[in-house]
Amino acid sequence: MDWEKDISGFKLFLKIEKSLSQNSIKSYINDINKFIQFLDIKGLDLQADQIKFKHIKEFLLWITELGISARSQARIISGLKAFYKYLLIEDKINKSPLELIESPRIGQKLPVVLTIQEIDNLIANIDVSKPEGHRNRAIIETLYSCGLRVSELVNLKISNLYLKHEFIKVTGKGNKERLIPISKSAIKQINLYNDSFRKNLKIADGYNDFLFLNRRGKSLSRVMIFNIIKDVASKVGLQKNISPHTFRHSFATHLVDGGADLRAVQEMLGHESITTTEIYTHLDQEYLRDTIVQFHPWAKK
Repeated sequence: MDWEKDISGFKLFLKIEKSLSQNSIKSYINDINKFIQFLDIKGLDLQADQIKFKHIKEFLLWITELGISARSQARIISGLKAFYKYLLIEDKINKSPLELIESPRIGQKLPVVLTIQEIDNLIANIDVSKPEGHRNRAIIETLYSCGLRVSELVNLKISNLYLKHEFIKVTGKGNKERLIPISKSAIKQINLYNDSFRKNLKIADGYNDFLFLNRRGKSLSRVMIFNIIKDVASKVGLQKNISPHTFRHSFATHLVDGGADLRAVQEMLGHESITTTEIYTHLDQEYLRDTIVQFHPWAKK
């Protein structure tokens, strides 16, 4: 492993999967660099996968002795936890050295969610007269229809499409497979994409089974999906800061708001724990409360 390569991948993860601002990403990277600085000062030539619990404890003692405030320490711990969680997701490590470090108590940030009208507007403004138009529309419709992670989308295989039965099979975290229903509208766009774009491509060796391809006949990157979404959001003047993950949040929120069983939503999202899914039961209430706080003249009395 290599710190520079791991940090570069982490930055992309924060930008695409978490939809964080550049300032937030910079803060995370600064936290990691503080830890690397500590290793350098102590003469410890270790890579990320070689870090143990004892190194984290020594680092926390070091920043305490430097006089760093408890609040700043909590932020640094949070940044390191996020970094090692990313390494776990990418299967680069088997266990986080921060597993036994108590997480700082911070408020949970609610995800950005699009309304149905905003999603319809985004989809309607994709120019399908361009060669890649139907592909881009199929991408967004599949993200929203199935609630996929962007990594699941870019690795979606033709052999795992059961469109006649209106299901797809995806491989999620930990290489766990799950079946997800797919809408008729998304199926229609996938078929249009196949007929108008994909069948005319010269597909590169090893990519014949990947559904979504670029003009060179290779699978799309997560960055490319991010850029496709940002471009159409800019075109319609959408003020919300969205990413591929926004469609996953919107998928779950709209299902829960419509009365869907939470266990079913958990299964479709591929969440290990029901508590992760439960955040979507609080979005409406939180939205209403925040609206009152922001706009009601008595809210700050």
